[in-house]
Amino acid sequence: MARIFYSMAGEGRGHAVRVRTLVEHLRHDHELVLFAPDDAYEFLVKSYGDDKSVENVRLLRIPGIKFHYTGGKLDLFKSIGHGLSYARRELPKLVDAFRRRIEAEQPDLCISDFEPALPRAARRAGAPRMSIDHQHVLLAYDLKTLPLLLRRYAWWMSWSVRWYYGRGHYEAVASSFYTPPLKPGFENVRQVGPMLREDLVATMPSQGDFLLSYLRTNTPPHVLETLAACGLEVRVYGLGERPRHGRISFHAIDERRFVDDLASCAALVSAAGNQLLGESLFLGKPVFAIPEEMHHEQQINACFLKQMGAGNWTTLESFSLAPLSKFLSQLDEHRACTSVLCGRLNGTPDALGAIRQSLSRRPSFTRPLEHSPN
Repeated sequence: MARIFYSMAGEGRGHAVRVRTLVEHLRHDHELVLFAPDDAYEFLVKSYGDDKSVENVRLLRIPGIKFHYTGGKLDLFKSIGHGLSYARRELPKLVDAFRRRIEAEQPDLCISDFEPALPRAARRAGAPRMSIDHQHVLLAYDLKTLPLLLRRYAWWMSWSVRWYYGRGHYEAVASSFYTPPLKPGFENVRQVGPMLREDLVATMPSQGDFLLSYLRTNTPPHVLETLAACGLEVRVYGLGERPRHGRISFHAIDERRFVDDLASCAALVSAAGNQLLGESLFLGKPVFAIPEEMHHEQQINACFLKQMGAGNWTTLESFSLAPLSKFLSQLDEHRACTSVLCGRLNGTPDALGAIRQSLSRRPSFTRPLEHSPN
């Protein structure tokens, strides 16, 4: 049995979903300590909180970097300012705390999903480290098919990936629903699909006549008005339970029900997070993506979605009935492309293989036997 430290970014659901999917496979054979901030902690505490007593899994809360919004829109400058403040005030203390814990508990592997403190501490303590994230796309992938603005953004953000993981050797796994060639010098990065949990993989898709939409709490009112005017039933998650609005029904987050709705909808209208887009394409569902104007990483995902023929996109701020109606009129064409992807793209086995391969190259941690009191 190996001991694994696993940290993650806290913004949105994608990082935590990725982590939980892998943890559910690993926890039967290994001891895991999870370090999660903000949204990721709130998501994982439902599965691994102290009251759950899940064997071989400990969940601890840490500080993290958050996006900031002004007037319902992503404020890039405030977000950057918060990140710089975190790097100056919180990060050094967290790195020191991680280093002390690493030296005390001697993990066999430290994994980070775009969280900077653990890999820095692991490097200083001489512990083996690995990245499993989506952000290595910005550093290692050849993105020459993207518009110039997004290529410039990817280049700029690639430096943050380097900064997050620090100098020295580490094993890198990039999880994405698209796999363009790797850039020269990054051939060691392992490309895998999205991390898909077993209940979703086992779900049989069907074709219904309603749209499914997953929206953030800061979604502007015109998005709902547009969805209400599209002519189809729309089931909305992410905004909590509310009274019906025309043909729109609002649902509290329920993972089983959401997966069932995703498997049986006609199409998805959502932000362009890699995790949800990967889940949708695995189930053969076309997607109309609505990333925010300042969320360039999601715009990169949306561009690849369109290049694959699996859907279309516009920014959240520009979302209107005309592009949505055009998308709906072309559903058969998009379904022809998503049918090729249906049942594929599952990166979970490959990611688990990378972890187990890494662990096999070093001695496993053996926990001391616990003595029962007389």
